[in-house]
Amino acid sequence: MTIPFDFADRLKIPLIAAPMFLVSNPKMTIAACRAGVIGSYPAHSTRTREIFAQWLLETEAALAAAENAGEKPAPYAVNLVVHPSNARMEGDLELVIKHKVPIVLTSKGAPDDVFKMIHDYGGVAFHDVASARHAEKAVEAGADALIAVAGGAGGHCGTINPFALVSEIKRVTDKPIILAGGLTNGQDLLAAEAMGAAMAYMGTRFIATEESLAPREYCDALIAGKATDIFLSAALDGAPANWYAPSLVKAGIDLDELAVTRPGKIVTSDGQSKQRYKGIWSAGHGIGATTEVVPVRALCEQLIGEYQSARRGLLQQLD
Repeated sequence: MTIPFDFADRLKIPLIAAPMFLVSNPKMTIAACRAGVIGSYPAHSTRTREIFAQWLLETEAALAAAENAGEKPAPYAVNLVVHPSNARMEGDLELVIKHKVPIVLTSKGAPDDVFKMIHDYGGVAFHDVASARHAEKAVEAGADALIAVAGGAGGHCGTINPFALVSEIKRVTDKPIILAGGLTNGQDLLAAEAMGAAMAYMGTRFIATEESLAPREYCDALIAGKATDIFLSAALDGAPANWYAPSLVKAGIDLDELAVTRPGKIVTSDGQSKQRYKGIWSAGHGIGATTEVVPVRALCEQLIGEYQSARRGLLQQLD
């Protein structure tokens, strides 16, 4: 496990528990960090800037207490949408700077001034990319690492196969790569490293956890679901995303019609209420690995054990 950042010795495995809208929260993040995995949450999951500030204070206090008790927790991360369309971006960025968030997971745009402000207080910025061209732009702007969002990722995602995406990015930059898209176990983390990634993202596996904000119905759907239940569409909000198909059907959406609907049309036509889509859930191709609701620590310990076992097995094969 070679991670080119000074927090590497705090990680048990090269993993970030991905920031998931209306799912991730401080409790999930703290539990992951204390287990040796980078935990994260999106700033925009909070309804107000004031609530986001409370989340940051809660996270800092809990991790400081763990440190004082002799633990060595992993750093936490916050997802910040840095596109101008995010009306809260300036205020959320101010809080990120004020609290010196160790790792900022940026998405939707790559403004060099934002990366500079993060670097000025000593933070690092990992930026979402879905193609080699996105990677080039992020590197030019000053990103410290690239989150390769490949096909198979839950929610908003790329469409390129993970092998091809990592290969293309490696041809344009030597910046560290964090692979996202369908990873579900410790063996997958080792495979990501073998492909040339420094770390990996995992989201769907963390939805059905005791600390998650996901309603029980959502968790039960993931437990019952399989990869063929995932439906890729950009029709809901204009960007490609992987959705849990049964939740689309339950919301009254015809999947055959959705397959030929232009990007963004569903939420912009006929004055339809977004409330109708509140029960539409996202998940990645790794949905089939979810079999029960477990504590975050237990999941992390399972992943750590799988990763270590996979490493030992591979080394034995190579001897």
